[in-house]
Amino acid sequence: MLTKGGRKLATIAIGAGLAVSVAAVGGGLGMGLIGGRSVELVSKRPDEIGNIRTISFITLAFIETLSIYGLLIALMLISINAGLGWIS
Repeated sequence: MLTKGGRKLATIAIGAGLAVSVAAVGGGLGMGLIGGRSVELVSKRPDEIGNIRTISFITLAFIETLSIYGLLIALMLISINAGLGWIS
């Protein structure tokens, strides 16, 4: 049986884990789709490889930023937990 503080800690831990996992899965799917479409486009239009690469790298950077935001949210949840003194 969890105490009131234990339930809050468990809820925050689950929320932090979900924030990181959803961001990682979404980022991984997005990066895979961008990579696949980029290779497909390069095979169809090899003369445009420079433009395709540039646009792909910019898009991958935006996707990675969203994944890092998921990690940031998880760290914020954990630091709020530590600041409120629920960890004993």
